[in-house]
Amino acid sequence: MTDVDAEVGAEQDGFIEPVAMESDPVELFAGDTGTLDPAARVVLVDLLRRRHLSAERTPERWRALLEHQTVIESRLHDLFVTLVVDRDRGIAYKRQVRTGEVDIPILLRDEAYTRVETVLLVQLRTLHQQESRAGQTAARVDAEELEQWVLSYLDPAETNRALRQREVRAAIAKLVTEGFLVEEAPGRYRVTALVEVVLPIDKLAELAAWLRAGGVSPDGPGPDGLGVVAAGGDGDDDEEDDE
Repeated sequence: MTDVDAEVGAEQDGFIEPVAMESDPVELFAGDTGTLDPAARVVLVDLLRRRHLSAERTPERWRALLEHQTVIESRLHDLFVTLVVDRDRGIAYKRQVRTGEVDIPILLRDEAYTRVETVLLVQLRTLHQQESRAGQTAARVDAEELEQWVLSYLDPAETNRALRQREVRAAIAKLVTEGFLVEEAPGRYRVTALVEVVLPIDKLAELAAWLRAGGVSPDGPGPDGLGVVAAGGDGDDDEEDDE
């Protein structure tokens, strides 16, 4: 019997020829039983650690996400988490599955932005919308403008403006870290499309009306349901790792 005949006979008997060891997944560490491609593993960890993955900030990982999207989504579904990929804006983020049909353990916690951060996000989203309608490819803003936006919502009797200014600077730094702003020059920022994802038009209109009605005071509580919530606020907000 030839080798070919033996192989055919094995298949007919219901047996499958063993796969060569060279075809097995690469072992990345001792005892590794993972099956994902190394690049897909890195993207999966990024998605779990961070709120968003951006094509602009990490183009290599964005390409890996698109290449392995199906299997990455499957791994997240195992954790009761869904993946949202906005290819047009180049942004991906995760959402906690919530349903009354199944008792689901919650992995991701909702983390509301502070009042100062919320004011800045609303103003940035409005500016982004205005510039888009005017045909501009991007909106840009100075640190002084950002500061004035927040201070304009303070109680006229507010006296500790230095404290509020420090809060504004801290809020700007956070929005840069999270990818809402890109500092192109000292004190000069470009607004990214991420604000469209976090604040869709209906949410923007609701929050803008609340602000116009005087609803924001950096110290006071806000109305239920109007706070901007960070998507998947479960990990750190450190700078992106080098690729």
